This record gives sequence, structure tokens and C-alpha cells, in this order.
Amino acid sequence: MNQFEAQVTGGLLIVSALMLWLGWVLLPAKIGAYFEAGDFAAVNEKRRLWIWLYRLYLFGYVVGLMAVFALATLVSDEPGRIVVWPAVGVLSAGFLMTALAYAFYYHFGAWGALDMDGQSGATIADFIGSLRVSTEYVTCLVRFGRVFIGVGQLALVIGLSLSAGVWPIWLLGAGGLLGLAGMGLTMGLPDNLALYQPVFHLNALWLAALGAVTLTLA
Repeated sequence: MNQFEAQVTGGLLIVSALMLWLGWVLLPAKIGAYFEAGDFAAVNEKRRLWIWLYRLYLFGYVVGLMAVFALATLVSDEPGRIVVWPAVGVLSAGFLMTALAYAFYYHFGAWGALDMDGQSGATIADFIGSLRVSTEYVTCLVRFGRVFIGVGQLALVIGLSLSAGVWPIWLLGAGGLLGLAGMGLTMGLPDNLALYQPVFHLNALWLAALGAVTLTLA
């Protein structure tokens, strides 16, 4: 394992974790699974900051995709690569699917805040109603993205565990448990997407820890 490869991979993992976590935690107004009347006014209060933090969050998934592909290259000579590469494919699909789903909220949140500014309650209600069918589809994408991330994460830590004990067992075990938790909460309780939030925060911490450990391999 070459020093440069480990540094790039570890750095990408940490940057992805920070972008995802900070982008979401610092977001001035968080939109739930379905738009509500007060969302547009809340976004409009700090619209420019909201837009840039949402972009930071969305691109955190893109950097995460780059990070896991880089991680797979680190084990390209190990037996675990036969599990790691398929895992990265599923995990990347989950990252992209989640980013695309949340891009829906980003677009209609920013555009709606601008377009609904000063409009009557009835007009805002009609606008929200027009988004209902699309939002139903998007919540399905959110669920699939979370399940794919969980499946990919579980398979990834299994593959990494075959790489001659390079990554500590506590780190791999934590990743596996988070993958199972993400799948269980999403498929077992599909009508309450907010229950996934603790998994999101812990996953960001896990990505940062994985990156920090990877940097020590350099």
C-alpha cells in the first residue's frame, strides 16, 4: 500500500464526512419528507446560506463516492477485493440515489422560497399540493438510497476484514452494525424517515474514523 494512495483515500473519506455532516447540521431550515407551508419562509430568511450549505451536503455524497472507489484500489491486491468492489458499486449507487433524491428538496426549496415569497396561504398550499405525487416518488428514492448504503456498507466491511487485519475490528464492526441499522430502520419503519437521522450522524463519524485510520497506513 503506497503512502500517496493512503493519504488521498483517507483525506477523501474525512472530507466527505465533514461535508455531509456540516452541510446538514448547519442548514438553517430543514425540510422534512413532505413540504410544509412554513418551509419556504424559513428557507427565505437565509436563502443564500441555505443554498450553499445544501450544496455542500449534496456534494458530500459525490466526494464519498470518490472516497470508496479510492478505498477499493487500496485492497486491489488483497483477496477481499472480490467483495470490496461489488460493495463499492452498491454503496456508490446508494450515495448517488440519495444525492439525487435530496436534490429535489434543494431545487423546490430554493425555487419555492423565491416564488412563494409574499404569496397567500392558499397559493402556497396549492403549490405544495402540486408537489405531492413527485414527493411520494422521491421518498421512495430516499428509502432505496439508504438501503443500498446499508447493504454496501455491510459488504464493504466484510471485504475489508479479509485484508490481513489492516483495519481494526472495532471500526469494521461498527460499520457493519450501522449498515444493518440503516437497512432495518428504513425497511422496518418506512413511514418515519426521521428515525434514520441518528444513523446518518453516526455514519458521518464512521466515515471520518475510517479516513483517520486509513491515513495512519500512509
